[in-house]
Amino acid sequence: MEPFTLRIITPDRVFFEEPVEMVEFNTTEGEIGIYPNHVPTTVIVAPGVLTITQEDGQREAALHSGFAEILQDGVTILAEIIEWPEEIDKERAEAARERAEGRLTSRTPETDVARAETALHRAMARIEVLK
Repeated sequence: MEPFTLRIITPDRVFFEEPVEMVEFNTTEGEIGIYPNHVPTTVIVAPGVLTITQEDGQREAALHSGFAEILQDGVTILAEIIEWPEEIDKERAEAARERAEGRLTSRTPETDVARAETALHRAMARIEVLK
């Protein structure tokens, strides 16, 4: 299988730019797996685990939100936030999960449910990458 280039760019750095065999991540429409020669499309990234498959194995990162342009010869993800496992503070992620769950279980009319759900998904992505 011929590899394709995966570029992941955040507002403050080029997070990743290497040849890959496959990449998987969540979109607002569900999970997507991309191989070389994928149908060109653009998707909205949803919080979750990004899995990169290269010739020498797999790597995972917590991807929080952004946009992805998928072309036959490459994928570019413009990410708001993405973190390798070693960049994640486990205690902080657990505390964020507990806060978000607390907001959702004891919600009031003033609770921003969408914001709390997004915070929960981000925390869960961080925790999942650490496993």
